[in-house]
Amino acid sequence: MKFLDQAKIFVRSGDGGAGSVSFLREKFVEFGGPNGGNGGRGGDVVVECVDGLNTLIDYRYQQHFKASTGTHGMGKNRTGADGEHTILRVPVGTQVFEDDNETLIADLTEVGQRIVLLSGGNGGFGNAHFKTSSNQAPRHANPGQVGVEKWIWLRLKLIADAGLVGLPNAGKSTFLAAVSAAKPKIAGYPFTTLHPNLGVVSIGERDFVLADLPGLIEGASEGAGIGDRFLGHVERCGVLIHLIDGTQDDIKGAYKTIRGELTAYDERLGEKPELVVLNKIDAIDPDELKEKVKVLKKASKADVLLVSGVTGKGVDQVLYDIVGVLDAEKAAKVEAARRKIEPNWVP
Repeated sequence: MKFLDQAKIFVRSGDGGAGSVSFLREKFVEFGGPNGGNGGRGGDVVVECVDGLNTLIDYRYQQHFKASTGTHGMGKNRTGADGEHTILRVPVGTQVFEDDNETLIADLTEVGQRIVLLSGGNGGFGNAHFKTSSNQAPRHANPGQVGVEKWIWLRLKLIADAGLVGLPNAGKSTFLAAVSAAKPKIAGYPFTTLHPNLGVVSIGERDFVLADLPGLIEGASEGAGIGDRFLGHVERCGVLIHLIDGTQDDIKGAYKTIRGELTAYDERLGEKPELVVLNKIDAIDPDELKEKVKVLKKASKADVLLVSGVTGKGVDQVLYDIVGVLDAEKAAKVEAARRKIEPNWVP
C-alpha cells in the first residue's frame, strides 16, 4: 500500500429537510387544522480514529465527502428522518487542519476518538408549528437550514516509540530490516527511502514500534532534498536513534548536520532523548574506528554505540538501551501524574 501522510479534502454537512404544509382532511372531522410535520436534521461530518490504518491513501482518490440531506416533513405531523452522517475514518496520529494548513482543529491520538467536524443543518418547521389562536390555518413552513462546507487538510504523524534519523545511506533501512519483520527498500544510493517505514521490534519480553524516516541533508528544513516533510513523524517518537555512517570521512559534520536540521524544524526535537549510533563498523579499520568514536563522542557529548546492521553486531545493545529510555520516560510520566494528585508523594 502506498504511504500517504497528507491529503486535502472537501467536506459538507447535510441540509436540513423542509417543513411540510399540510391540513388534516378526514371524513367526520369538521375542523381538521394544520398537520404539517418538521423536516429532518441534515447529516454531520464526523472524523473517527480507527485501528488498522497507517496511511491516508483512501483520501487520494476521493476528495469530496458530503453528508445526506434530511428528509422533508410530511402530513399527519410526521417528522422527516435525519440525514445519514458521513464518517471519515483516519489512522491513529492524524491531525485535522483548516484550509490554511496551519490552524489545528483536532489531533486524534487514540483509537475510538471522534469529533463532529461539521454539524448538519436543522430541519425546517412544518405549518403545524405555527398554529396559534389567532392564526389557526398557517399556510407556510420553514425551509431546512443549509449545511456547512469547507476544505480541510488531513496530516498524519506516525506514532512510534522510537525513530531512526540520519543522513541518506546511513543504514537506517538495513537496521530496521535487521531488528524487525519490516521489508524496507535497501540499495546503495541516497534517498532509497522515500516514505517512512514502521516495524515492530521484540527484545527480551518487550515490544516497541520503530520508525525508519527518510534521510535528511543540510538545508532540509528549508526544502532541500526531500525537505522536512517527514520530520513531523519524529515529534511522536519517545527516543531518537541517530545513525551515522562510520565509513564516511566527516563524522562530526554528519552528526551536526542532522542535529541542526532537527532544531531548525522544532526546538523540541533537539531536546528529545537521543542514542548516538555509529553504523557499518564491519567496514572500518579498528584504529580508524577508535579515532572516529573519539571524534563523535566529543561532538555529541554522549556515549557512542557501535553497530553493524549487516552482521548484527551491537544491535541488541541498542535495542536494550531504547527500552531503557522508554521505560524511564514512562516512569517519569507516571510520577508527574502522581504528584499532581498527591503533591507530597515521595517515590
